[in-house]
Amino acid sequence: MAASQFCIRAADWSADRNALRAVREQVFVHEQSVPVELEWDEFDAQCQHVVAEAAGQAIGTGRLLPDGHIGRMAVLESWRGQGVGSALLEALLGFARDRGIRRAKLNAQSRAVAFYRRHGFVVEGEEFIEAGIAHRSMWRDV
Repeated sequence: MAASQFCIRAADWSADRNALRAVREQVFVHEQSVPVELEWDEFDAQCQHVVAEAAGQAIGTGRLLPDGHIGRMAVLESWRGQGVGSALLEALLGFARDRGIRRAKLNAQSRAVAFYRRHGFVVEGEEFIEAGIAHRSMWRDV
């Protein structure tokens, strides 16, 4: 499918929870073996979520915490490499700017560092393990 066949929109946790959870469970719990109890936290209800959709189905998601942390970026495998992740990230950065957040932060899986670098993020500190996966802290000014 071509990149033009998806759209990004703001998501509401209450209304879109099932679709967002389905994407995150597929990517994090099933593909990456993140324990399900680590995937869900009390922050989801406080976050600005975005969703990528194609043909009415959620294919990607991400969230912005009130403190400027971006997280839970997930794109279904069949849609990777088609600009979905970049579009989700740009939407989240736009929401950060709209909220007056000056610096966005995230904990990138080490294998995704190059993706975030392409979007202007800088690595900070040493690699660490979270949910059994190597990560790096990154930031960029918004």
